[in-house]
Amino acid sequence: MDEHPEPSTRRVFVALAPPDDAKDELAHALRPAYAAYPRLRWNRIEDWHITLAFLGELPTTAVPPLRTALAALAPAHPAPRLGLHGGGHFDDRLLWADIDGDLEALHRLATDVRTLARTCGIDFHDRPLRPHLTLARARRDDPTSVPLAAAGLTGFHGRPWRAERLHLVGSNTGRGPGPIHYRDIEAWHLGTATGSAPDEP
Repeated sequence: MDEHPEPSTRRVFVALAPPDDAKDELAHALRPAYAAYPRLRWNRIEDWHITLAFLGELPTTAVPPLRTALAALAPAHPAPRLGLHGGGHFDDRLLWADIDGDLEALHRLATDVRTLARTCGIDFHDRPLRPHLTLARARRDDPTSVPLAAAGLTGFHGRPWRAERLHLVGSNTGRGPGPIHYRDIEAWHLGTATGSAPDEP
């Protein structure tokens, strides 16, 4: 018997991700905050991403047609030139880094991704896009750490980079009581016809 059966549902989203050197640059800027605010629940650097469409909990049977459709969509969009700068927060609970650069292209890509998901029969809550990179979350009894950490990022302005691939990301939902981890289901190069090899859990 398989000790780790494939989950019947999976939390799924479509995203862009900064390259490793851009993430390392931001992580270096965050070192004082890591030390000063240890009670924050810091996201793993490998999980940093810019969500274009959060599709929620999906049956695994919904994923194959979505993969096929995204593989066709990605080459039609040039890789947007983006950057990370500054920081902000939502409701004193969620710390994020801001995104700048070609936001018009980013919004066009997100709109097309969301339209495509609906044509695949996926019903999801379509929130307005506010491009950001989620860094940490605060506990309910810690109302000050996130605003202070955000203020510490005010002067940060990372180098520009191109978001070269469109990522379809899935969780390990259904695999026990541990923390939810995410990994690529598949990723495709933007602006080209070349896709990556599948990377199934």
